[in-house]
Amino acid sequence: MSGIIRVYKRSDEGVLDFREAWFDEDYSQFVMNHGVVGHQSKTDETDVADAAAAEGLMDAFAAQCADDGFAEIPEQEQFWVVAQYALKTKDGTDRDRYLEEKAKDALISHLAWRGLGVVDRSEFSDSKLNIIILTPDVNKAVSAIKVCVRGEDLDFTKLSIGAAPFGETSFRLKHSPKPANSFTL
Repeated sequence: MSGIIRVYKRSDEGVLDFREAWFDEDYSQFVMNHGVVGHQSKTDETDVADAAAAEGLMDAFAAQCADDGFAEIPEQEQFWVVAQYALKTKDGTDRDRYLEEKAKDALISHLAWRGLGVVDRSEFSDSKLNIIILTPDVNKAVSAIKVCVRGEDLDFTKLSIGAAPFGETSFRLKHSPKPANSFTL
């Protein structure tokens, strides 16, 4: 069974909407999530008998989305956003690894329920923790990251955020706890 279907459509007014669906095997439910990118989505669950029934619903969902003009956004048309924490040691401590897991989990959930992309990976490099996110909307993702980090009490005072189009390595600073002009990984 395919994992998750995630598609987008820009309205005539320029608003980006999203729809996504997946089969939750633990609860035997077909789950649809939809809304305006950057806002808390609405979720509908349907009980299904088995994976074959869920596959049929996934196919129908994909067909309906295509009919309605929704499509995947290729990675090349998306952006990298990096939530970066300054660390006291070069390779990070046990406390930093705890922060990494807690921040990743919080961001995965917060961004997903708002159609703002996925946490691609995290890494420690040169006294920094980088949580790397692929998103269709930079500005809304940056705002959502700041709200999530504050709400989860994840040391907002050490958070910097940088962004770059997919395929580029030069990041622009989007948020910093202190005056700064550049952002490096």
